Amino acid sequence: MDGSAAGALSRDPPSDRAKGVLATYGIWMAAAVALAALPHIFSSGLALSTMSLMGTMIIFALSYNMLMGQTGLLSFGHAVFFGLGGFLTAHAMNLLAGNHVPLPLAVVPLVGGATGLVFGIIFGAVSTRRAGTAFAMISLGIGELVSSAALIMRHVFGGEDGITTNRTALARVWGISFGPQIQVYYLIAAWCLASVAAMYALTRTPFGRICNAVRDNPERARFIGYNTQTVRFIAYSLSGLFAGIAGGLSAINFEIVNAGQLGATQSGAVILMTYIGGIGGFAGPIIGAILVTYLQVMLSDVTEVWQLYFGLLFIGMVMFVPNGIAGLIARQVPLWQARRLRRVAPFYLISLLPGLVAVAGLSMIVEMTYQLTVHASDGPAMVFCHVPFNANAPLPWLIAAALLVAGTWVFLRAARAAGHAYGEALAAARTHRAAR
Repeated sequence: MDGSAAGALSRDPPSDRAKGVLATYGIWMAAAVALAALPHIFSSGLALSTMSLMGTMIIFALSYNMLMGQTGLLSFGHAVFFGLGGFLTAHAMNLLAGNHVPLPLAVVPLVGGATGLVFGIIFGAVSTRRAGTAFAMISLGIGELVSSAALIMRHVFGGEDGITTNRTALARVWGISFGPQIQVYYLIAAWCLASVAAMYALTRTPFGRICNAVRDNPERARFIGYNTQTVRFIAYSLSGLFAGIAGGLSAINFEIVNAGQLGATQSGAVILMTYIGGIGGFAGPIIGAILVTYLQVMLSDVTEVWQLYFGLLFIGMVMFVPNGIAGLIARQVPLWQARRLRRVAPFYLISLLPGLVAVAGLSMIVEMTYQLTVHASDGPAMVFCHVPFNANAPLPWLIAAALLVAGTWVFLRAARAAGHAYGEALAAARTHRAAR
C-alpha cells in the first residue's frame, strides 16, 4: 500500500467530520436560536427587561470567573471595571450624540470594554504583584478608592445622581432606533453570545490552561518556567475588558450610570452569582447570573428584606454545596449516563419537600420580626403567603418554629438517605462502566 492510499484511509470519513463540527458548534447555534426565540415566548415588558439584565450579568459574572474560577484570584472590587465601563460609555454616547458622529450604538460597548481593559492594566500592574489574601485586600482598597472618588469628582461621575444618556439620539442603522426594549434585548443578546464565546475560547487556549495551573499550584507553574505574576496580570486585564463591556451594555440598557455601580454592593452581587452558580466551571456563572437576577427582580416585589435571603442562600451554598449549582448538576452526569439517576431522583424529591417546609418556617419568622421592628408603626397585622394574621399572637410564632424545626430535622435525615442512595448508584455506575 502506497503512502497516498494510507493517507486516504487515515482521514476521517465525511460523516465523522460533520458530526465533529456539529458537536463543536451545535451548542453555540442552539444558544443563538434560543436567544432569538426567547422574546417571542416571553414578550412582556418585564420579561424583556429581565432578560436584558440577565445577558449583562452573564458577561459580568463570567468576567469575574476568569479571576476567581480560572486563576484563583479573589477580588472584592470587580465592580470598578463594570462601573467605569458604564460611565465612559455614557459619556461617549453623549459626546457622539452632541457632535452628530455617525457611529452606531451597536459598537459603543467597545468603549466600555476598552475602558475596562485600560484600567485593568493600570490596577493590575499593582494588585497582581501579590496573590491570595494580599490580592483580595488590594482589590478591596482599589474598589473603595474608586467608589469614593466617584462621589468627589462630580463633574466626571455626576455625584449621587450619576450620568444620564439617551440611546435613541445616536446614529441609526437600517432605521433601528433602539428605543423599544426588544431592540435593546437583541443588542445585549448579540454581545452576550459573542462575549461568552470569546471567554470560552480563552479557556481552551494554552493561556487558559496555565491560568488553571497558577490557580491550582503556582509553585509548580513557576518551576516549569511560567511567570505567575504575568499570568495573573493578563487574566486581570482581560477580566476588566469583559466587565467593561458588561458595564457599557448596562449604560445602554438603563440610560443612567451612578456611583452605586462601582461600589461594594455590585462587587458583592457578582461574587454571589459566581459562587451560587459554581466557580471553576464555565457554565456555573451563567446559571448563577440567571438565577440571582431573576430572584432579585422577583423577590424585591415580594419582600423588602430580599437581600437577607440572598445572604442566607449564599451561606448555605458555600457550606453545603461548595461547587455551586453547576457542580451539583455535574455530579449527576455519571448517573445519567449509566441510567441510574431515576433510582436516586425519588430521594432528592423526598429531601426537597421538608427543605421547603423549613424555608417557609424561617421566612415566616424573618417577616414577622421585620413587621414588628421596622414596620412597628403599621401595627402587627400582616400577610404571609396570602394568609392574614397578627404577628403579636403566639400561634403564628409556634407554627413558624414548628415548621422550621420539623422541616430541618426531616430534611437532614432525608438528605442523609439521599447521600447513601447517590453513593450506591455511583458505585453501580462505575461498575457498569468498567464491565463495558
